[in-house]
Amino acid sequence: MIEFPNLSRSYDRTRRAVRFWGYDSAIEASFFIDEGALKRIQPDAGSSESGFLTAFDSNRDRICAAAARMYVRGSRGSYDLVAANF
Repeated sequence: MIEFPNLSRSYDRTRRAVRFWGYDSAIEASFFIDEGALKRIQPDAGSSESGFLTAFDSNRDRICAAAARMYVRGSRGSYDLVAANF
């Protein structure tokens, strides 16, 4: 089962997404939630790095729940969450 104890997150300008990490025992997986998904979750998020990070922080539980549903142990190193996941 994947957990999200690390509250760190960062905005990746190249991918136009917020990156965060989950852990399945000693296995670390990277997750990216793109701007479109963040705007779907929080339409007033704005279009700036700080706006997207604030939207992520305000909806962390919902985002982590979607990430957990997407996660498959050992299948890949990173996962992309998009608007369709919400």
